[in-house]
Amino acid sequence: MRIQDDQLRRFVLDAGLVTKSDLAAAEETAKEEKRTLAEALIAGGHMSEDDLRRVESYVLGIPFVSLKEEKIEFDVLSLIPEPVARNHNIVAFKKDESSLQVAMLDTADLPAIDFIKKKTGLRILPRLTDTDSMRSALQQYQKTLKDEFGDIISKESSALKVIEEGADDVTEDELKKAAEELPVVRIVDTLLRHAIIQGASDIHIEPMETELIVRYRVDGILHDAMTLPAHAASSISARIKVLSDLKLDEKRLPQDGRFKMEMDGQKVSFRVSVLPIFYGEKIVMRLLRENRSGFTLEGIGFHGETAERVQEAMRQKTGIILVTGPTGSGKTTTLYTILDLLNTPEVNISTIEDPIEYQMPRINQTQVKPSIGFTFANGLRALMRQDPDIIMVGEIRDQETASLAINAALTGHLVLATVHTNSAAGTIPRLLDMGVEPFLLTSTLRVAIGQRLVRRLEGAEVEQHVLTSTEKNKLGKKADLDAILDTLKDEKVVKSSATWNGIPFKRPQEGSSDDQYSGRTGIHEVLPISDTIKQMIMEDKTADEIEDQAKKEGMLTMLEDGIYKAARGATSVEEVLRVINE
Repeated sequence: MRIQDDQLRRFVLDAGLVTKSDLAAAEETAKEEKRTLAEALIAGGHMSEDDLRRVESYVLGIPFVSLKEEKIEFDVLSLIPEPVARNHNIVAFKKDESSLQVAMLDTADLPAIDFIKKKTGLRILPRLTDTDSMRSALQQYQKTLKDEFGDIISKESSALKVIEEGADDVTEDELKKAAEELPVVRIVDTLLRHAIIQGASDIHIEPMETELIVRYRVDGILHDAMTLPAHAASSISARIKVLSDLKLDEKRLPQDGRFKMEMDGQKVSFRVSVLPIFYGEKIVMRLLRENRSGFTLEGIGFHGETAERVQEAMRQKTGIILVTGPTGSGKTTTLYTILDLLNTPEVNISTIEDPIEYQMPRINQTQVKPSIGFTFANGLRALMRQDPDIIMVGEIRDQETASLAINAALTGHLVLATVHTNSAAGTIPRLLDMGVEPFLLTSTLRVAIGQRLVRRLEGAEVEQHVLTSTEKNKLGKKADLDAILDTLKDEKVVKSSATWNGIPFKRPQEGSSDDQYSGRTGIHEVLPISDTIKQMIMEDKTADEIEDQAKKEGMLTMLEDGIYKAARGATSVEEVLRVINE
Protein backbone atom coordinates (compact mmCIF):
# COMPACT_ATOMS: atom_id res chain seq x y z
CA MET A 1 0.00 0.00 0.00
CA ARG A 2 1.26 3.45 -0.93
CA ILE A 3 0.01 6.88 0.04
CA GLN A 4 -2.17 8.46 -2.65
CA ASP A 5 -1.38 11.89 -4.10
CA ASP A 6 -4.52 13.55 -2.69
CA GLN A 7 -3.85 12.10 0.79
CA LEU A 8 -0.27 13.34 0.68
CA ARG A 9 -1.32 16.78 -0.59
CA ARG A 10 -3.79 17.31 2.27
CA PHE A 11 -1.44 16.08 4.95
CA VAL A 12 1.66 18.10 3.98
CA LEU A 13 -0.43 21.28 3.71
CA ASP A 14 -2.25 20.70 7.02
CA ALA A 15 1.01 19.87 8.79
CA GLY A 16 2.88 22.76 7.18
CA LEU A 17 5.61 20.46 5.87
CA VAL A 18 5.64 22.04 2.41
CA THR A 19 4.63 25.54 1.27
CA LYS A 20 1.78 25.98 -1.20
CA SER A 21 4.13 27.30 -3.87
CA ASP A 22 6.54 24.35 -3.47
CA LEU A 23 3.63 21.92 -3.56
CA ALA A 24 2.28 23.53 -6.74
CA ALA A 25 5.71 23.29 -8.37
CA ALA A 26 6.00 19.63 -7.37
CA GLU A 27 2.53 18.87 -8.76
CA GLU A 28 3.49 20.51 -12.06
CA THR A 29 6.70 18.44 -12.19
CA ALA A 30 4.78 15.26 -11.38
CA LYS A 31 2.34 15.98 -14.21
CA GLU A 32 5.05 16.78 -16.78
CA GLU A 33 7.30 13.84 -15.91
CA LYS A 34 4.46 11.41 -15.12
CA ARG A 35 5.71 10.87 -11.58
CA THR A 36 3.86 10.53 -8.31
CA LEU A 37 3.62 13.60 -6.10
CA ALA A 38 5.87 11.90 -3.54
CA GLU A 39 8.60 11.34 -6.15
CA ALA A 40 8.34 14.95 -7.31
CA LEU A 41 8.59 16.32 -3.74
CA ILE A 42 11.71 14.21 -3.10
CA ALA A 43 13.32 15.10 -6.45
CA GLY A 44 12.70 18.79 -5.80
CA GLY A 45 14.33 18.62 -2.38
CA HIS A 46 11.10 19.61 -0.55
CA MET A 47 11.01 16.36 1.47
CA SER A 48 13.48 13.58 2.19
CA GLU A 49 12.66 9.91 1.74
CA ASP A 50 12.65 9.45 5.51
CA ASP A 51 10.22 12.39 5.89
CA LEU A 52 7.91 10.69 3.42
CA ARG A 53 8.11 7.37 5.31
CA ARG A 54 7.03 9.07 8.53
CA VAL A 55 4.11 10.67 6.69
CA GLU A 56 3.16 7.28 5.21
CA SER A 57 3.37 5.72 8.67
CA TYR A 58 0.94 8.31 10.07
CA VAL A 59 -1.50 8.45 7.15
CA LEU A 60 -1.64 4.73 6.43
CA GLY A 61 -1.54 3.63 10.05
CA ILE A 62 1.64 1.53 9.66
CA PRO A 63 3.76 1.50 12.86
CA PHE A 64 7.14 3.25 12.58
CA VAL A 65 10.13 1.71 14.38
CA SER A 66 13.65 2.92 15.07
CA LEU A 67 16.34 0.24 15.26
CA LYS A 68 19.40 2.48 15.68
CA GLU A 69 20.19 1.34 19.22
CA GLU A 70 18.43 -2.03 19.15
CA LYS A 71 20.40 -5.27 19.31
CA ILE A 72 18.60 -7.90 17.24
CA GLU A 73 18.92 -11.56 18.23
CA PHE A 74 20.80 -13.48 15.57
CA ASP A 75 18.19 -16.27 15.40
CA VAL A 76 15.62 -13.63 14.44
CA LEU A 77 17.90 -11.58 12.17
CA SER A 78 19.02 -14.63 10.19
CA LEU A 79 15.43 -15.61 9.33
CA ILE A 80 15.97 -13.28 6.36
CA PRO A 81 19.17 -14.10 4.39
CA GLU A 82 21.52 -11.12 4.24
CA PRO A 83 21.42 -10.78 0.40
CA VAL A 84 17.61 -10.56 0.55
CA ALA A 85 17.78 -8.09 3.44
CA ARG A 86 20.21 -5.84 1.55
CA ASN A 87 18.48 -6.09 -1.83
CA HIS A 88 15.04 -5.30 -0.44
CA ASN A 89 15.97 -3.21 2.63
CA ILE A 90 14.04 -5.46 4.97
CA VAL A 91 15.14 -6.95 8.32
CA ALA A 92 13.45 -9.19 10.87
CA PHE A 93 13.70 -7.76 14.38
CA LYS A 94 11.04 -9.39 16.60
CA LYS A 95 9.37 -12.80 16.59
CA ASP A 96 6.73 -14.67 18.55
CA GLU A 97 5.10 -18.06 18.07
CA SER A 98 2.93 -17.07 15.12
CA SER A 99 4.24 -13.76 13.72
CA LEU A 100 7.39 -11.97 12.62
CA GLN A 101 7.85 -8.20 12.71
CA VAL A 102 9.95 -6.86 9.85
CA ALA A 103 11.30 -3.34 9.39
CA MET A 104 11.17 -2.00 5.81
CA LEU A 105 11.90 1.12 3.82
CA ASP A 106 9.09 0.22 1.42
CA THR A 107 6.12 -1.66 2.86
CA ALA A 108 4.69 -1.98 -0.68
CA ASP A 109 7.45 -4.48 -1.56
CA LEU A 110 4.99 -7.38 -1.61
CA PRO A 111 7.32 -9.95 -3.29
CA ALA A 112 9.79 -9.60 -0.41
CA ILE A 113 7.02 -10.01 2.18
CA ASP A 114 5.63 -13.03 0.33
CA PHE A 115 9.10 -14.63 0.10
CA ILE A 116 9.67 -14.28 3.86
CA LYS A 117 6.18 -15.57 4.65
CA LYS A 118 6.78 -18.71 2.58
CA LYS A 119 10.26 -19.20 4.04
CA THR A 120 9.26 -18.84 7.70
CA GLY A 121 5.62 -19.94 7.69
CA LEU A 122 4.86 -17.00 10.01
CA ARG A 123 2.45 -14.08 9.72
CA ILE A 124 4.51 -11.08 8.56
CA LEU A 125 3.90 -7.71 10.26
CA PRO A 126 5.53 -4.91 8.19
CA ARG A 127 6.87 -1.84 10.00
CA LEU A 128 8.30 1.31 8.42
CA THR A 129 11.75 2.51 9.42
CA ASP A 130 14.34 5.08 8.33
CA THR A 131 17.61 4.69 6.43
CA ASP A 132 19.81 5.06 9.53
CA SER A 133 17.91 2.28 11.28
CA MET A 134 18.15 0.05 8.22
CA ARG A 135 21.90 0.64 7.92
CA SER A 136 22.39 -0.12 11.62
CA ALA A 137 20.35 -3.33 11.37
CA LEU A 138 22.18 -4.55 8.26
CA GLN A 139 25.53 -3.96 9.96
CA GLN A 140 24.50 -6.45 12.62
CA TYR A 141 24.90 -9.31 10.15
CA GLN A 142 28.66 -8.63 10.23
CA LYS A 143 28.75 -8.00 13.98
CA THR A 144 26.90 -11.22 14.67
CA LEU A 145 29.50 -13.22 12.77
CA LYS A 146 32.23 -11.74 14.96
CA ASP A 147 30.15 -12.34 18.09
CA GLU A 148 29.59 -15.99 17.21
CA PHE A 149 33.26 -16.60 16.45
CA GLY A 150 34.25 -14.64 19.54
CA ASP A 151 32.15 -16.83 21.79
CA ILE A 152 33.55 -20.02 20.29
CA ILE A 153 37.17 -18.85 20.41
CA SER A 154 36.99 -17.45 23.94
CA LYS A 155 35.26 -20.53 25.36
CA GLU A 156 37.08 -23.25 23.49
CA SER A 157 40.38 -21.77 22.34
CA SER A 158 42.45 -24.29 24.27
CA ALA A 159 40.79 -27.18 22.46
CA LEU A 160 42.03 -25.79 19.15
CA LYS A 161 45.66 -26.21 20.20
CA VAL A 162 45.45 -29.99 20.14
CA ILE A 163 46.78 -30.29 16.61
CA GLU A 164 49.30 -27.46 16.78
CA GLU A 165 51.20 -28.87 19.73
CA GLY A 166 53.68 -31.44 18.40
CA ALA A 167 52.20 -31.10 14.91
CA ASP A 168 55.20 -32.76 13.23
CA ASP A 169 54.57 -36.02 15.10
CA VAL A 170 50.79 -36.17 14.79
CA THR A 171 49.46 -39.21 12.89
CA GLU A 172 46.63 -39.07 10.37
CA ASP A 173 44.27 -40.82 12.82
CA GLU A 174 45.03 -38.21 15.49
CA LEU A 175 44.47 -35.42 12.97
CA LYS A 176 41.13 -36.92 11.95
CA LYS A 177 40.03 -37.30 15.57
CA ALA A 178 40.97 -33.68 16.37
CA ALA A 179 39.18 -32.47 13.24
CA GLU A 180 35.97 -34.03 14.50
CA GLU A 181 36.11 -32.32 17.90
CA LEU A 182 33.13 -30.08 18.62
CA PRO A 183 34.97 -26.70 18.73
CA VAL A 184 36.46 -27.16 15.26
CA VAL A 185 33.20 -28.46 13.85
CA ARG A 186 31.36 -25.43 15.27
CA ILE A 187 33.88 -22.93 13.88
CA VAL A 188 33.90 -24.38 10.34
CA ASP A 189 30.12 -24.80 10.31
CA THR A 190 29.65 -21.16 11.39
CA LEU A 191 32.17 -19.95 8.81
CA LEU A 192 30.40 -21.81 5.99
CA ARG A 193 26.92 -20.82 7.14
CA HIS A 194 27.71 -17.12 7.24
CA ALA A 195 29.32 -17.30 3.80
CA ILE A 196 26.07 -18.70 2.40
CA ILE A 197 23.94 -16.11 4.24
CA GLN A 198 26.05 -13.25 2.87
CA GLY A 199 25.96 -14.58 -0.70
CA ALA A 200 29.74 -15.08 -0.86
CA SER A 201 31.25 -16.68 -3.95
CA ASP A 202 34.58 -17.60 -2.29
CA ILE A 203 36.04 -18.12 1.20
CA HIS A 204 39.74 -17.42 1.79
CA ILE A 205 41.41 -18.85 4.92
CA GLU A 206 44.94 -17.43 5.19
CA PRO A 207 47.43 -18.32 7.95
CA MET A 208 49.78 -15.51 8.99
CA GLU A 209 52.55 -15.41 11.60
CA THR A 210 50.33 -14.39 14.52
CA GLU A 211 46.76 -14.78 13.23
CA LEU A 212 44.45 -16.60 10.84
CA ILE A 213 42.52 -14.31 8.48
CA VAL A 214 39.14 -15.32 7.05
CA ARG A 215 37.89 -13.35 4.04
CA TYR A 216 34.71 -13.59 1.95
CA ARG A 217 34.38 -12.51 -1.68
CA VAL A 218 30.96 -10.89 -2.04
CA ASP A 219 29.88 -9.38 -5.37
CA GLY A 220 33.43 -9.73 -6.65
CA ILE A 221 35.06 -7.82 -3.76
CA LEU A 222 37.07 -9.46 -0.95
CA HIS A 223 36.12 -8.42 2.59
CA ASP A 224 37.71 -9.36 5.91
CA ALA A 225 35.16 -11.52 7.76
CA MET A 226 37.09 -12.63 10.86
CA THR A 227 40.54 -12.85 12.45
CA LEU A 228 41.23 -16.00 14.49
CA PRO A 229 44.18 -17.08 16.65
CA ALA A 230 47.05 -18.54 14.61
CA HIS A 231 46.87 -21.81 16.53
CA ALA A 232 43.40 -22.47 15.05
CA ALA A 233 44.83 -22.86 11.54
CA SER A 234 45.78 -26.54 11.62
CA SER A 235 42.52 -27.63 13.25
CA ILE A 236 40.42 -25.76 10.70
CA SER A 237 42.57 -27.04 7.83
CA ALA A 238 42.15 -30.61 9.08
CA ARG A 239 38.39 -30.21 9.42
CA ILE A 240 38.02 -28.93 5.85
CA LYS A 241 40.26 -31.74 4.57
CA VAL A 242 38.00 -34.28 6.31
CA LEU A 243 34.92 -32.75 4.68
CA SER A 244 36.68 -32.74 1.28
CA ASP A 245 38.10 -36.28 1.61
CA LEU A 246 41.70 -35.06 1.29
CA LYS A 247 44.90 -36.41 2.85
CA LEU A 248 45.18 -34.96 6.33
CA ASP A 249 48.92 -35.58 6.77
CA GLU A 250 49.90 -34.11 3.37
CA LYS A 251 51.09 -30.56 3.97
CA ARG A 252 53.78 -30.21 1.31
CA LEU A 253 51.72 -30.53 -1.90
CA PRO A 254 48.60 -28.73 -3.17
CA GLN A 255 45.32 -30.64 -2.92
CA ASP A 256 41.88 -30.16 -4.50
CA GLY A 257 38.55 -31.53 -3.31
CA ARG A 258 34.82 -30.97 -3.00
CA PHE A 259 32.02 -31.31 -0.47
CA LYS A 260 28.37 -30.28 -0.20
CA MET A 261 26.06 -28.90 2.45
CA GLU A 262 22.42 -27.82 2.59
CA MET A 263 21.01 -24.81 4.44
CA ASP A 264 17.43 -23.56 4.37
CA GLY A 265 16.66 -25.79 1.41
CA GLN A 266 19.60 -24.40 -0.58
CA LYS A 267 22.18 -26.94 -1.76
CA VAL A 268 25.70 -25.55 -1.97
CA SER A 269 28.77 -27.30 -3.34
CA PHE A 270 32.18 -26.18 -2.09
CA ARG A 271 35.18 -26.55 -4.41
CA VAL A 272 38.25 -26.66 -2.17
CA SER A 273 41.85 -25.76 -3.02
CA VAL A 274 44.60 -26.24 -0.41
CA LEU A 275 47.99 -24.63 -1.10
CA PRO A 276 51.09 -24.83 1.13
CA ILE A 277 52.45 -21.37 2.02
CA PHE A 278 55.13 -20.12 4.40
CA TYR A 279 52.96 -20.09 7.55
CA GLY A 280 50.88 -23.19 6.84
CA GLU A 281 48.18 -24.00 4.32
CA LYS A 282 46.03 -21.43 2.55
CA ILE A 283 42.53 -22.68 1.76
CA VAL A 284 40.22 -21.18 -0.84
CA MET A 285 36.68 -22.52 -1.21
CA ARG A 286 34.47 -21.61 -4.18
CA LEU A 287 30.75 -21.73 -3.35
CA LEU A 288 28.58 -23.13 -6.13
CA ARG A 289 24.80 -22.95 -5.67
CA GLU A 290 23.37 -26.11 -7.21
CA ASN A 291 20.17 -26.70 -9.15
CA ARG A 292 20.06 -23.14 -10.40
CA SER A 293 17.64 -22.61 -13.26
CA GLY A 294 15.00 -20.19 -14.44
CA PHE A 295 17.48 -17.57 -15.64
CA THR A 296 16.58 -15.39 -18.61
CA LEU A 297 18.86 -13.42 -20.90
CA GLU A 298 17.24 -10.22 -19.65
CA GLY A 299 17.68 -11.35 -16.05
CA ILE A 300 21.47 -11.59 -16.43
CA GLY A 301 21.84 -8.26 -18.20
CA PHE A 302 21.13 -8.72 -21.93
CA HIS A 303 18.70 -6.26 -23.48
CA GLY A 304 17.37 -4.97 -26.77
CA GLU A 305 19.55 -5.80 -29.75
CA THR A 306 22.18 -7.61 -27.65
CA ALA A 307 19.54 -10.10 -26.51
CA GLU A 308 18.15 -10.42 -30.05
CA ARG A 309 21.61 -11.23 -31.45
CA VAL A 310 22.11 -14.01 -28.89
CA GLN A 311 18.61 -15.37 -29.50
CA GLU A 312 19.26 -15.41 -33.26
CA ALA A 313 22.41 -17.50 -32.70
CA MET A 314 20.46 -19.83 -30.37
CA ARG A 315 17.88 -20.47 -33.10
CA GLN A 316 20.59 -21.93 -35.37
CA LYS A 317 20.94 -25.71 -35.51
CA THR A 318 24.69 -25.56 -36.11
CA GLY A 319 27.61 -23.26 -35.36
CA ILE A 320 29.50 -21.97 -32.34
CA ILE A 321 28.46 -19.48 -29.66
CA LEU A 322 31.53 -18.23 -27.77
CA VAL A 323 31.52 -16.43 -24.40
CA THR A 324 34.71 -14.69 -23.33
CA GLY A 325 36.03 -12.83 -20.31
CA PRO A 326 38.39 -13.25 -17.36
CA THR A 327 37.87 -15.67 -14.48
CA GLY A 328 34.82 -14.70 -12.42
CA SER A 329 33.13 -12.67 -15.15
CA GLY A 330 29.98 -14.82 -15.27
CA LYS A 331 30.77 -16.80 -18.44
CA THR A 332 29.48 -20.08 -17.02
CA THR A 333 26.23 -18.49 -15.85
CA THR A 334 25.66 -17.10 -19.35
CA LEU A 335 26.26 -20.52 -20.92
CA TYR A 336 23.96 -22.24 -18.42
CA THR A 337 21.26 -19.66 -19.09
CA ILE A 338 21.46 -20.36 -22.82
CA LEU A 339 21.41 -24.11 -22.13
CA ASP A 340 18.39 -23.72 -19.86
CA LEU A 341 16.52 -21.90 -22.64
CA LEU A 342 17.50 -24.54 -25.21
CA ASN A 343 16.71 -27.47 -22.89
CA THR A 344 13.61 -29.09 -24.40
CA PRO A 345 12.59 -32.76 -24.78
CA GLU A 346 13.36 -32.59 -28.52
CA VAL A 347 17.12 -32.15 -28.13
CA ASN A 348 19.98 -34.09 -26.57
CA ILE A 349 22.37 -31.79 -24.69
CA SER A 350 25.79 -32.94 -23.46
CA THR A 351 28.50 -30.95 -21.69
CA ILE A 352 32.16 -31.42 -20.87
CA GLU A 353 33.17 -29.19 -17.95
CA ASP A 354 35.87 -28.46 -15.40
CA PRO A 355 34.24 -28.34 -12.91
CA ILE A 356 30.50 -28.99 -13.16
CA GLU A 357 29.30 -25.82 -11.45
CA TYR A 358 25.51 -26.17 -11.64
CA GLN A 359 23.59 -29.41 -11.98
CA MET A 360 20.82 -29.17 -14.56
CA PRO A 361 18.02 -31.70 -15.20
CA ARG A 362 17.87 -33.48 -18.57
CA ILE A 363 21.42 -32.40 -19.44
CA ASN A 364 24.27 -34.96 -19.57
CA GLN A 365 27.17 -33.32 -17.74
CA THR A 366 30.69 -34.75 -17.74
CA GLN A 367 33.62 -33.71 -15.54
CA VAL A 368 37.12 -33.74 -17.09
CA LYS A 369 39.94 -35.42 -15.16
CA PRO A 370 43.30 -34.42 -16.66
CA SER A 371 45.18 -36.46 -14.03
CA ILE A 372 44.00 -39.68 -15.70
CA GLY A 373 44.15 -38.34 -19.26
CA PHE A 374 40.47 -37.37 -19.56
CA THR A 375 40.86 -33.90 -21.10
CA PHE A 376 38.45 -31.53 -22.86
CA ALA A 377 39.64 -32.88 -26.20
CA ASN A 378 39.15 -36.54 -25.21
CA GLY A 379 35.79 -35.79 -23.65
CA LEU A 380 34.59 -33.84 -26.69
CA ARG A 381 35.71 -36.66 -28.97
CA ALA A 382 33.64 -39.11 -26.87
CA LEU A 383 30.61 -36.81 -26.80
CA MET A 384 30.49 -36.82 -30.59
CA ARG A 385 29.57 -40.53 -30.41
CA GLN A 386 26.67 -39.81 -28.02
CA ASP A 387 24.31 -38.41 -30.70
CA PRO A 388 24.17 -34.88 -29.25
CA ASP A 389 22.29 -31.96 -30.76
CA ILE A 390 23.88 -29.33 -28.52
CA ILE A 391 27.33 -29.50 -26.92
CA MET A 392 28.82 -27.26 -24.27
CA VAL A 393 32.61 -27.20 -23.86
CA GLY A 394 33.66 -25.59 -20.57
CA GLU A 395 36.74 -23.98 -22.10
CA ILE A 396 38.66 -24.10 -25.37
CA ARG A 397 42.27 -24.14 -24.19
CA ASP A 398 44.28 -25.68 -27.01
CA GLN A 399 44.40 -26.43 -30.73
CA GLU A 400 43.01 -29.95 -30.40
CA THR A 401 39.91 -28.84 -28.48
CA ALA A 402 39.39 -25.89 -30.85
CA SER A 403 39.63 -28.14 -33.92
CA LEU A 404 37.19 -30.67 -32.46
CA ALA A 405 34.72 -27.90 -31.57
CA ILE A 406 34.93 -26.50 -35.10
CA ASN A 407 34.41 -29.98 -36.59
CA ALA A 408 31.43 -30.57 -34.28
CA ALA A 409 29.84 -27.34 -35.52
CA LEU A 410 30.55 -28.30 -39.13
CA THR A 411 28.92 -31.73 -38.74
CA GLY A 412 25.53 -30.49 -37.56
CA HIS A 413 25.85 -29.53 -33.91
CA LEU A 414 25.33 -26.31 -31.97
CA VAL A 415 28.42 -25.78 -29.82
CA LEU A 416 28.66 -23.47 -26.78
CA ALA A 417 32.08 -22.71 -25.33
CA THR A 418 34.22 -20.19 -23.43
CA VAL A 419 37.59 -18.69 -24.35
CA HIS A 420 39.83 -16.55 -22.16
CA THR A 421 40.25 -13.20 -23.95
CA ASN A 422 39.54 -9.61 -22.94
CA SER A 423 36.96 -8.73 -25.60
CA ALA A 424 34.51 -10.29 -28.03
CA ALA A 425 36.67 -9.29 -31.02
CA GLY A 426 39.71 -10.79 -29.28
CA THR A 427 38.27 -14.31 -29.58
CA ILE A 428 38.94 -14.33 -33.33
CA PRO A 429 42.75 -13.85 -33.29
CA ARG A 430 42.87 -16.15 -30.23
CA LEU A 431 41.31 -19.02 -32.18
CA LEU A 432 43.45 -18.26 -35.22
CA ASP A 433 46.54 -18.40 -32.98
CA MET A 434 45.40 -21.86 -31.86
CA GLY A 435 45.64 -22.99 -35.47
CA VAL A 436 41.99 -22.78 -36.56
CA GLU A 437 41.75 -22.14 -40.30
CA PRO A 438 40.11 -18.76 -41.13
CA PHE A 439 37.67 -20.28 -43.64
CA LEU A 440 36.49 -22.81 -41.01
CA LEU A 441 36.07 -20.08 -38.40
CA THR A 442 33.92 -17.92 -40.71
CA SER A 443 31.79 -20.97 -41.54
CA THR A 444 31.02 -21.88 -37.94
CA LEU A 445 31.28 -18.91 -35.54
CA ARG A 446 27.83 -17.36 -35.07
CA VAL A 447 28.40 -14.86 -32.27
CA ALA A 448 31.10 -13.88 -29.76
CA ILE A 449 30.00 -12.49 -26.40
CA GLY A 450 32.38 -10.50 -24.20
CA GLN A 451 31.30 -9.78 -20.64
CA ARG A 452 32.12 -8.53 -17.15
CA LEU A 453 30.13 -8.30 -13.92
CA VAL A 454 29.32 -5.00 -12.20
CA ARG A 455 27.78 -4.54 -8.76
CA ARG A 456 24.17 -3.43 -8.59
CA LEU A 457 23.45 -0.18 -6.81
CA GLU A 458 20.72 -1.04 -4.32
CA GLY A 459 21.41 0.77 -1.05
CA ALA A 460 19.61 3.62 0.66
CA GLU A 461 22.50 6.10 0.64
CA VAL A 462 22.31 6.88 -3.07
CA GLU A 463 22.41 10.31 -4.67
CA GLN A 464 21.42 11.33 -8.19
CA HIS A 465 23.49 13.47 -10.54
CA VAL A 466 23.75 14.29 -14.24
CA LEU A 467 26.97 13.97 -16.19
CA THR A 468 29.10 17.11 -16.10
CA SER A 469 30.81 18.44 -19.22
CA THR A 470 34.13 17.10 -17.90
CA GLU A 471 32.65 13.64 -17.31
CA LYS A 472 31.05 13.59 -20.77
CA ASN A 473 34.32 14.61 -22.41
CA LYS A 474 36.23 11.96 -20.46
CA LEU A 475 33.74 9.19 -21.27
CA GLY A 476 33.40 10.39 -24.86
CA LYS A 477 37.06 9.54 -25.49
CA LYS A 478 36.39 5.88 -24.62
CA ALA A 479 32.76 5.36 -25.56
CA ASP A 480 30.26 6.48 -28.19
CA LEU A 481 27.81 8.45 -26.02
CA ASP A 482 25.55 9.14 -29.02
CA ALA A 483 25.16 5.39 -29.66
CA ILE A 484 24.30 4.81 -25.99
CA LEU A 485 21.71 7.60 -26.03
CA ASP A 486 20.19 6.21 -29.23
CA THR A 487 19.90 2.77 -27.56
CA LEU A 488 18.19 4.31 -24.52
CA LYS A 489 15.72 6.02 -26.87
CA ASP A 490 15.16 2.93 -29.05
CA GLU A 491 14.34 0.85 -25.97
CA LYS A 492 12.09 3.66 -24.67
CA VAL A 493 14.07 4.03 -21.46
CA VAL A 494 14.13 7.81 -22.03
CA LYS A 495 12.03 10.14 -24.16
CA SER A 496 12.95 10.62 -27.81
CA SER A 497 13.84 14.25 -27.03
CA ALA A 498 16.10 13.39 -24.07
CA THR A 499 19.70 14.60 -23.80
CA TRP A 500 22.45 13.62 -21.38
CA ASN A 501 21.70 16.80 -19.43
CA GLY A 502 18.33 15.36 -18.40
CA ILE A 503 19.30 11.76 -17.56
CA PRO A 504 19.97 11.20 -13.82
CA PHE A 505 22.72 8.78 -12.81
CA LYS A 506 23.04 7.19 -9.37
CA ARG A 507 26.10 6.82 -7.15
CA PRO A 508 26.74 6.15 -3.46
CA GLN A 509 26.75 9.28 -1.34
CA GLU A 510 30.21 10.59 -0.52
CA GLY A 511 31.56 8.90 2.58
CA SER A 512 29.09 5.99 2.46
CA SER A 513 30.30 2.39 2.42
CA ASP A 514 30.21 -0.34 -0.22
CA ASP A 515 26.98 -1.55 1.42
CA GLN A 516 25.13 0.49 -1.21
CA TYR A 517 26.03 -2.22 -3.74
CA SER A 518 24.31 -5.60 -3.57
CA GLY A 519 24.29 -8.34 -6.19
CA ARG A 520 25.77 -8.15 -9.68
CA THR A 521 24.61 -7.93 -13.27
CA GLY A 522 26.41 -8.47 -16.55
CA ILE A 523 27.65 -5.89 -19.02
CA HIS A 524 28.12 -7.33 -22.48
CA GLU A 525 29.31 -6.79 -26.00
CA VAL A 526 27.77 -9.12 -28.60
CA LEU A 527 29.64 -9.44 -31.88
CA PRO A 528 27.71 -11.24 -34.66
CA ILE A 529 29.80 -12.55 -37.53
CA SER A 530 28.44 -10.52 -40.44
CA ASP A 531 29.55 -10.90 -44.06
CA THR A 532 31.85 -7.88 -43.69
CA ILE A 533 33.49 -9.30 -40.57
CA LYS A 534 33.88 -12.69 -42.28
CA GLN A 535 35.80 -10.95 -45.05
CA MET A 536 37.97 -9.17 -42.47
CA ILE A 537 38.78 -12.51 -40.82
CA MET A 538 39.87 -13.92 -44.17
CA GLU A 539 42.06 -10.83 -44.66
CA ASP A 540 43.67 -11.37 -41.23
CA LYS A 541 42.52 -8.03 -39.81
CA THR A 542 43.35 -7.18 -36.18
CA ALA A 543 40.93 -7.42 -33.25
CA ASP A 544 40.76 -3.60 -33.04
CA GLU A 545 39.80 -3.34 -36.72
CA ILE A 546 37.13 -6.02 -36.31
CA GLU A 547 35.76 -4.26 -33.20
CA ASP A 548 35.59 -0.92 -35.05
CA GLN A 549 33.59 -2.56 -37.84
CA ALA A 550 31.27 -4.25 -35.31
CA LYS A 551 30.62 -0.86 -33.68
CA LYS A 552 29.69 0.56 -37.09
CA GLU A 553 27.21 -2.32 -37.38
CA GLY A 554 25.58 -1.38 -34.07
CA MET A 555 27.54 -3.24 -31.40
CA LEU A 556 27.81 -1.57 -27.99
CA THR A 557 31.12 -2.27 -26.26
CA MET A 558 31.15 -3.50 -22.66
CA LEU A 559 31.98 0.02 -21.48
CA GLU A 560 29.10 1.46 -23.48
CA ASP A 561 26.73 -1.22 -22.20
CA GLY A 562 27.89 -0.41 -18.68
CA ILE A 563 27.12 3.30 -19.17
CA TYR A 564 23.73 2.28 -20.59
CA LYS A 565 22.99 0.28 -17.42
CA ALA A 566 24.22 3.15 -15.25
CA ALA A 567 21.78 5.44 -17.08
CA ARG A 568 19.03 2.98 -16.17
CA GLY A 569 20.04 3.20 -12.50
CA ALA A 570 21.28 -0.39 -12.19
CA THR A 571 24.83 0.62 -11.25
CA SER A 572 27.13 3.65 -11.18
CA VAL A 573 29.53 4.97 -13.81
CA GLU A 574 32.34 4.66 -11.24
CA GLU A 575 31.61 0.95 -10.80
CA VAL A 576 31.64 0.38 -14.57
CA LEU A 577 35.00 2.13 -14.93
CA ARG A 578 36.40 0.09 -12.03
CA VAL A 579 35.47 -3.18 -13.71
CA ILE A 580 36.48 -2.25 -17.25
CA ASN A 581 39.81 -0.79 -16.02
CA GLU A 582 39.64 2.03 -18.52
